[in-house]
Amino acid sequence: MTFFWGKNSEILFSGWPATRTGMYVVALFFCFFLAVLLEWISHCRHFKLSEAGAISRKLPPSREKWLAVGLIQMATYGLRVGLAYLLMLAVMSFNGGVLLVTVAGYAVGFFLFASYAFKSATEAAYGKGVLAYDALPCC
Repeated sequence: MTFFWGKNSEILFSGWPATRTGMYVVALFFCFFLAVLLEWISHCRHFKLSEAGAISRKLPPSREKWLAVGLIQMATYGLRVGLAYLLMLAVMSFNGGVLLVTVAGYAVGFFLFASYAFKSATEAAYGKGVLAYDALPCC
């Protein structure tokens, strides 16, 4: 198997996008969107401790709340892994365009959801597990 550059391919499903240029473009947008969505899911913190009730009432949250949060986290993790495998299978179609748009989608998603570009100085330095600028050993 080698990478090829062309619109005549099958990505994920038999006969899709086949030889239709418009459907090939739709497949490329689909892979790009899925990569951005996967980065959002990977870097989004869906639940904070205060939402579970610990900080707001100064009481430990109930076991039922932790169970509900755990089940939602499990479902989110399953969705993230499923999307990652779906994108891996799309790239394994060995179409160069699919590889490029998938990597571009991951890069754009990282830029939007995990880079310093959209974080406040406090978040970048202390709040989200990122090293402070002064703590970087190279500079």
